[in-house]
Amino acid sequence: MRMSSYFLPTLKETPSEAQIVSHRLMLRAGMIRQTSAGIYAWLPLGWKVLQKVSQIVREEQDRAGAQELLMPTIQSADLWKQSGRYEAYGKEMLRITDRHDREMLFGPTNEEMITDIFKTFVKSYKDLPRNLYHIQWKFRDEVRPRFGVMRGREFLMKDNYSFDLDAEGARLSYRKMFLAYLRTFARMGIKAIPMRADTGPIGGDLSHEFIILADTGESQVFCDKQWLDMDVLADNPDANGDLKDFFTKYTSIYAATEEMHDAAKAPADLVTARGIEVGHIFYFGTKYSAPMGAVVTGPDGQPVTVEMGSYGIGVSRVVAALIEASHDDAGIIWPDQVAPYKVALINLKADDEACRTTCDGLYARLQDAGVDVIYDDRNERPGAKFADMDLIGIPWQLTIGPRGLKAGTAELKRRATGEKLELPLEEALAKVMA
Repeated sequence: MRMSSYFLPTLKETPSEAQIVSHRLMLRAGMIRQTSAGIYAWLPLGWKVLQKVSQIVREEQDRAGAQELLMPTIQSADLWKQSGRYEAYGKEMLRITDRHDREMLFGPTNEEMITDIFKTFVKSYKDLPRNLYHIQWKFRDEVRPRFGVMRGREFLMKDNYSFDLDAEGARLSYRKMFLAYLRTFARMGIKAIPMRADTGPIGGDLSHEFIILADTGESQVFCDKQWLDMDVLADNPDANGDLKDFFTKYTSIYAATEEMHDAAKAPADLVTARGIEVGHIFYFGTKYSAPMGAVVTGPDGQPVTVEMGSYGIGVSRVVAALIEASHDDAGIIWPDQVAPYKVALINLKADDEACRTTCDGLYARLQDAGVDVIYDDRNERPGAKFADMDLIGIPWQLTIGPRGLKAGTAELKRRATGEKLELPLEEALAKVMA
């Protein structure tokens, strides 16, 4: 993408309404724009990051055996009345009446809808287990939306739902998602600690939140110090038996949200910190399947009410959490895996024919090699170009100027460390293409 034609409305000044780092930087980097309280448009740079995060989530869900579908944002109130949650959910639910006076709602979650879909088509234990997911927009009418996309009213969420014949199968499904979540966040370059959590309005008796530690976190969390340096995927279980041992091992290491913290059970080497929730998983048995009639024929020919779990990742919230966990005074520092572009190609003198020809050639070669590259071909002063690239957080900056070009060299900067190398042009190119 050429900067001269890119829609990237960066800001030099911090908007007064932004209270936390991620909100400030997302506005300044031209990633989002607020359209009304707690509702944001995702501009091209922000949308690209959101897609990168979504794709990692999707790949790990598929790897765990979940199947993707897409459910609508607008749901019938009748489904929620069947489960008993329509009145209980409270004012966060946006209730709608259509032109035929039918009661509808903008879905805050999808337990009822997916259960209705499941029970329509699945009738026998032979068709179990099943795990279905989608990545879809949700709406919760927060009384005081704040912190940008961290606590907005409309948000992008991955939610999936498991259906099993019995409690043993349901707990296996839960363990599979537990591992899938650890893999998902590790691939994004962040450490998300699974913490025993309150089940809240979703219900059930088994629940874990996946928490990123950050000074600007919304809630107090507690964990054993060993979590800070632990490689949770060192065991990398494959078989179901290994998975049970893996789950037992990591859930026995103390980590709890404020609601579930028990000082009597906490280790001596306890870390007290602030945390940002990026994922939440639940096992709730027959809470929804029983009232909604999700029943299959069991091996003995008798009806069995299926056991369920649900698993959510706040995809849009993850983008903000990544920034909270990785930034400096100059701007965002994206982990390579989720960066909107891998390389920023900077032409220091756009009106110099030699610089322009060289940069155009490098841009073409990077694109041909499948490297995500943003090319700053603007006729701007160098300081403004460097500031913009630091602000938007591109992992590598490859800079071409008249002086270096005469010597056959380019400057390569690593955004995360600030390290700068003066390298032969081809060597610098090979390094960012590796």
